[in-house]
Amino acid sequence: MNPALASLEGADRRRIASGTGILLVLAAVTMFFMALTSAFLVRKGSGGDWVKVDLPAVLWANTAILVVSSVFLELARRKEKRGWLHLATALGLAFLAGQLLAWRELAAQGVYVSTNPGASFFYVLTAAHGAHLVGGVAALLYAGTSRARGGNALRVATTYWHFMGGLWIYLLLLLRFGG
Repeated sequence: MNPALASLEGADRRRIASGTGILLVLAAVTMFFMALTSAFLVRKGSGGDWVKVDLPAVLWANTAILVVSSVFLELARRKEKRGWLHLATALGLAFLAGQLLAWRELAAQGVYVSTNPGASFFYVLTAAHGAHLVGGVAALLYAGTSRARGGNALRVATTYWHFMGGLWIYLLLLLRFGG
């Protein structure tokens, strides 16, 4: 073992390990979404069958919900108040429900995954983000019930959640202006 790490207490070692772990997760998620972005841009430019998806209005409200949830989560982390954490988690679930509403709205307009490449990418990008956000909700639920790890679980979950919020804003702008 590294002599510098050997002198650290167990909690400090867990903090370093979890910090390294979350950075690796964020790097993997970034690479995944950059690959999807690349495929999106290449496919859009490769054929005349691309039709831009008119984004449902609920996506803008969803963006606000996700930003507010990050604010509440940051308050929970800084002030160590579980109530803010629970509110942030509930807003995360509201965001996911809003994404389902967006899909239903598009389906009501006859826009499905197989309608055209633009629609396919809309569904793939939002589904992939939603799946990663479900992981974030699970992390928030764990952080809300974990007493043994102190604030470390909350710190890691907060980092992941803020990243998911930033990623969502990126995806929304990509779909709005790149589609």
